[in-house]
Amino acid sequence: MYVCSCFGITEQQVKQHAENGACTPRRIASACKAGTDCGSCVRRIQALLGRGALPGRETAAQGGPLLTGLDEAA
Repeated sequence: MYVCSCFGITEQQVKQHAENGACTPRRIASACKAGTDCGSCVRRIQALLGRGALPGRETAAQGGPLLTGLDEAA
């Protein structure tokens, strides 16, 4: 599956770069340019690296909160 459509980077390529030491989105960008054009893939790259992962489908399916802390800020 493609992570970065701008440069044709797949999940497998991101994982391979991470295994080779590119453990941050910035290092992934340096290794393969993913995340450096439109930026829409940066959150997916973060999720693949285990950083700032988006809520999973199971959370949404169970009716759990997708965003937290919003009420506290008001």
